[in-house]
Amino acid sequence: MPVLTRLVPSPLIVDIRPGALDDLGAVLADQRIAATGRLAVAVSAGSGAALRARLEPQLPGADWYTVTGGGSIDGAVKLADQMRAGTYDAIVALGGGKIIDAAKYAAARVGLPLVAVATNLAHDGLCSPVATLDNDAGRGSYGVPSPIGIVVDLDVVKQAPRRYVVAGIGDAVSNINCIADWELSNRETGEAVDGLAAAMARSAGENILRHPGTVDDDDFLVSLAEALVLTGISMNVAGSSRPASGGCHEISHALDILHPTRAAQHGEQVGLGAAFATFLRGDRELAGQTASVLARHGLPVTAAQLGFSDEEFVAAVHFAPQTRPGRFTILEHLDLDPTAIRDAYTDYVKDVSA
Repeated sequence: MPVLTRLVPSPLIVDIRPGALDDLGAVLADQRIAATGRLAVAVSAGSGAALRARLEPQLPGADWYTVTGGGSIDGAVKLADQMRAGTYDAIVALGGGKIIDAAKYAAARVGLPLVAVATNLAHDGLCSPVATLDNDAGRGSYGVPSPIGIVVDLDVVKQAPRRYVVAGIGDAVSNINCIADWELSNRETGEAVDGLAAAMARSAGENILRHPGTVDDDDFLVSLAEALVLTGISMNVAGSSRPASGGCHEISHALDILHPTRAAQHGEQVGLGAAFATFLRGDRELAGQTASVLARHGLPVTAAQLGFSDEEFVAAVHFAPQTRPGRFTILEHLDLDPTAIRDAYTDYVKDVSA
């Protein structure tokens, strides 16, 4: 009987613990990643630059690049062009989500492996095969190879603004809604569900939903970081963002498009989107549990807490299906008009505020 299996792209190194940065040089010296020690290090002007003095003695052969343009496609292309002038074994991205996404895109353009060194846990882009970058049309998602190494120093994460850490909770918990949307599409349209990808993403979300800790605890931070890594790998398994992108993400994309200068953290938006989409699905118990967990961590559970009026949120929910043509979620299934969305949102607020 033949042995059937599949190869899943995944990081060679996942190092999540306090003090992980102290061993970064040793990790990168491993010949599986950097045989000669020639590294390009991409940093932000903020958190990444502040760590440069600490890390330079560990990386004597590295060239350092400050990423300009934030998380934009122009900044990522410029970074790639600059790196073409050197000869490197790998790229190291040191910073938050915008820097890591820009470096992932640049690494794909120059054909080099990437090691992601996260300074916060704002969203699951840490390990995903997707780079989300601003462009002339607003914001786009670009397929890229996922990082070959993941390093998360919990001591560094604790120094990040709290908002940039708890946002990752919203992204992780939203997985549960994303898988429910995927399974709904399977029943209604026949779309295939990858069971392994679904199991990984759902387990990651469930773990954070039910974890009693907070971002002040190392145990919880390890669980959150692992959940975000597993979510990224689940997208590699599925070959798309489907395990971690449902109606909640469509709502977030709509807010980004309709209010580009006012959009909140991605994890904040998808957390609220997940609670409301779960409510629309008719699972009021899970919607209430999701909202309760978000609120316990200081995340928004209403449009007002997110910085939008009820009407703006209703308009975003109505517009949301246009952000992902061809994707089927509870929003496409119900196809609600603005009045029905407004009524449902009013009922949702009453439930989560009770």
